[in-house]
Amino acid sequence: MELQKIPNGHHYTDLSPEKIILEDGSDSVESAEREEFLPHKADGKKVQQFTDFEGKTTFGMSVFNLSNAIMGSGILGLAYGMSNTGIILFVILLTFIAILSGYSIHLLLKSAGVVGIRAYEQLGFRAFGSPGKVVAACIIAMHNIGAMSSYLFIVKYELPLVIQAFLGLTRNTGEWYLNGNYLIMVVSVSVILPLALMRQLGTSPTHLPSHFLSGGNKPLSESRGVSQTAYTIPILAFAFVCHPEVLPIYTELRKPTKKRMQTIANISIGAMYIMYLLTAVFGYLTFYSRVESELLHTYSRVDPLDTLILCVRLAVLVAVTLTVPVVLFPIRRAVVQLLFPDKPFHWARHCGIAVCLLFIVNLLVIFVPNIRDIFGLIGATSAPSLIFILPGIFYIRIVPEEQEPMKSRNKIQAAAFAALGFVFMVMSLSFIIADWITGESRSGGGH
Repeated sequence: MELQKIPNGHHYTDLSPEKIILEDGSDSVESAEREEFLPHKADGKKVQQFTDFEGKTTFGMSVFNLSNAIMGSGILGLAYGMSNTGIILFVILLTFIAILSGYSIHLLLKSAGVVGIRAYEQLGFRAFGSPGKVVAACIIAMHNIGAMSSYLFIVKYELPLVIQAFLGLTRNTGEWYLNGNYLIMVVSVSVILPLALMRQLGTSPTHLPSHFLSGGNKPLSESRGVSQTAYTIPILAFAFVCHPEVLPIYTELRKPTKKRMQTIANISIGAMYIMYLLTAVFGYLTFYSRVESELLHTYSRVDPLDTLILCVRLAVLVAVTLTVPVVLFPIRRAVVQLLFPDKPFHWARHCGIAVCLLFIVNLLVIFVPNIRDIFGLIGATSAPSLIFILPGIFYIRIVPEEQEPMKSRNKIQAAAFAALGFVFMVMSLSFIIADWITGESRSGGGH
């Protein structure tokens, strides 16, 4: 297969549908619609595609991995979203976002099938060159910083309650070890930072991408304003973001085809849809308008010393604490690739970036009064970009016009899909900024 030189000195394999040169030197014009994504054998010879890696992951395990990528601690914020919209509108919005997420994955898989790329950022490079790669990497990094913030907000709100329960206290007495701001700094320095300073995690903790919206301690008022309801859409969109993980899971799939991977995506999204719906319905019907932004925190009103709730809190705290360094690693890698692309590994740079990232996230968690404000912004920017805008424009740019003209139905649908994401972004940001100006949500129960 023909290897071409790219500006940074590395080689890449030309997998454009116009021409693929096989090992025997023959030319083969292949349609971008072909099903094979990883290396396969033809006439006893292995056809080199974009990677020599041959997937070993079964269909069932791939469903589990993608489901795990979709579902995070964001599940704790869905009952609050339902309390803002009501059951019927929530179900409609949840269904709408789930279906569009499946279509978005379809666009990514078709784009990846044309050029043989297994990374979201590399699709951006193929579509728009270096600027496209930088934009995609920055959006993913922003999304992951939001995830790290949500984990630490859980620590901020839940760890004091756990300590209170162990001490037999029914209320916070004001000591420093019951102050969430102090506790997140202690946890960051003593647990998270040592793990983040490792050169590689090896067998890392289970990846738990978070799409969670943490919230306040006060009961919510009975009235729900339009601006407050507008937070629900970013919450739901953020809850279904798994798109950066789709292509790596596709790469590791045994016998990979676009149809097989799309089926995995549909099953995973469907399973999470059911779980999200059940959690939101039962959480909402338990507390109605008094449900808080973080469902688990709401149960402290029932019995702060309940053993079962204490066990759940401990499990959640362990999970989110061990996941923060897992999320930090790809952010640091993106920073290194963008700012120091040709530099060899250096411990000072490796450790410095980790400390800076943890410092920034700690500042956000300490000084931002409500994590809803952070995720309102991130859920209205990174989520529509990763789900709607980028997959649509990648598809338009990558799929050649010889295969699908610009006026073809598929490309028109992709353009409309990207436009829908842009409209969603503008509308959500407008409502959220209006809410910040009026301060309505804070008066309605923010922390």
